[in-house]
Amino acid sequence: MSALPPDPYPPRFIDAARLLHALPMAAAVDALRAALRDGPDPEADPPRTIVPVEHGQLLLMPAHRSRYTGVKVATVAPDNPAAGLPRVQGQYLLFDAATLTPLALLDGIALTTVRTSAVSALAADLLAVPEAGRLVVFGTGPQARGHLDALRAVRPLTHVTVVGRTPANVEHFIAAVRRDTGLSVEAGDPSAVAGADLVACCTTARTPLFDGALLPPHAMVTAVGSHERGSREVDGTAVLRSTVVVESKAAAAREAGDLIPELESGRLAPESLVTLAALATGASAVDPERPRLFKSVGMAWEDLAVAGAAYEAT
Repeated sequence: MSALPPDPYPPRFIDAARLLHALPMAAAVDALRAALRDGPDPEADPPRTIVPVEHGQLLLMPAHRSRYTGVKVATVAPDNPAAGLPRVQGQYLLFDAATLTPLALLDGIALTTVRTSAVSALAADLLAVPEAGRLVVFGTGPQARGHLDALRAVRPLTHVTVVGRTPANVEHFIAAVRRDTGLSVEAGDPSAVAGADLVACCTTARTPLFDGALLPPHAMVTAVGSHERGSREVDGTAVLRSTVVVESKAAAAREAGDLIPELESGRLAPESLVTLAALATGASAVDPERPRLFKSVGMAWEDLAVAGAAYEAT
């Protein structure tokens, strides 16, 4: 049997370091903004496929746009941290849309970290008051730090309050932020949201992190911690007080645990949800007298937009 001819287009491997170096936050935000402006409606994206396996979940997130096609394969293994391994792992495979030729294999977790914080930064750029300077961040992991850096790219942050469950992790987070940014940073408790311009919820919480009644009317909240129906970082008070912005109404109804209780009870009308695309294209505006809540579940079109931009930049 003759050997197969060599592949003329071997996929490029883009590891975490190359991806982060090639794609500054401003570029990732621009890629997402362009995807909302020029691409198909996110409502048309196929839903995330979640396959239960013996020790967790297998997640599949395919997407297609005019230039690229791609799929993220990720795993969630809840017991991994006890063994010193990441809870979430994965890879992203990018294809040429016209020929379906594989173009690149990207570190899926680095891609997810960048796109999640970039989506929040885009939402903040559309929703937060221009002078927003005070950030309260819940969490001390990679998403918390990614959100701090992303929000700095779109608003003039001056002070950060960090709320976390483990004092040692909070101390390490604060030290790193002071060293790297020079910002004023302190540890705090959930009541700090009363003085916030921006609130970033970056946790795996199953119950709300703060009292929504404390939010100032001008505050903007981004909640990114989960795509599971049974998880929530914000309470019903925050949801019902706010203009609620989502990536997709259909995805929010399926996966946004922060919103589903209010949607299913009828207290939050599905038609009241504002989509990120409607804001980005100028089709919708928000009430400046109410808090703004952006609930992200993470969507495949976002991964594809950021993966394509990273491929072009490397």
